[in-house]
Amino acid sequence: MTLDQLLTGLVYLVTVIVLLILGRLAHQLFHRGIDTKAELVDKDNLAYALSVAGYYIGLIMAIGGIMSGPALYWVDDIIAIMQYGLLAIVLLNISVIINDKLILSTFNNRKEIFEDQNAGTGIIEAANYLAVGMTLSGALSGVGGGFDTALAFWLLGQVGLIIGARIYNLILPFDVHAEVEKDNVAVGVAFAGVLFALGNIMRIATEGDFVSWQENVGEFAIFVAIGYILIPILRFVTDKILLPGQRLTQELVNQEVPNIGAGAIEASSYIIASFIIGWIF
Repeated sequence: MTLDQLLTGLVYLVTVIVLLILGRLAHQLFHRGIDTKAELVDKDNLAYALSVAGYYIGLIMAIGGIMSGPALYWVDDIIAIMQYGLLAIVLLNISVIINDKLILSTFNNRKEIFEDQNAGTGIIEAANYLAVGMTLSGALSGVGGGFDTALAFWLLGQVGLIIGARIYNLILPFDVHAEVEKDNVAVGVAFAGVLFALGNIMRIATEGDFVSWQENVGEFAIFVAIGYILIPILRFVTDKILLPGQRLTQELVNQEVPNIGAGAIEASSYIIASFIIGWIF
């Protein structure tokens, strides 16, 4: 590594740190009235901690997509990172409002996280941030795209998450929303796995150069459709193979203490499949 490379790397690092600071300020703006220090330190609010962790990891994923593009003159790179990084911050924070209204629509996320400290809701919100961050990471990578493509694929990603959440709820013999509202962390973990897996599939679908709306949107739709098809199949496989002799529903909802480990196994099956889809297709 030359001295010039080291100095350039430090400049990029400072730029990312600045975006993280701006991301924190934006997060506080979207959560006005919330004392982050009190929630994380004094109240030990795990639900909020999970949500915040998902937000920052999602933001870093989006920034990573920007930085993975072809290198330009370092000044141009910094300008692009700042511009698209600010866009990612805004879209991530808007996404949590969409999550509140459309993905977990039967109750108030804010109440669940701050009053009830519902860790199941917190991890679902974290997964939503991660899914959006991954979608933006793919959309912002490569060449040929811009603000319009980033906005379009962010919007398509939100629609994809909403439809995926509805499909997941439909294939289950219980109501996901009702269980999460009852502080069932096991169901929250499993549901978070679905959102994370869909986000990863959308990252794979949008990664690389933007060629044309027809080609890129078509590829996006195909990958997401494969994800939708695999959700019920993988739940059946998890039920029959990964948890032999047990029923997922029994472990998640039909016992006094829901089995968070079973929820994690179900979540992992979706996440593993999302990577396999990327490697195969």
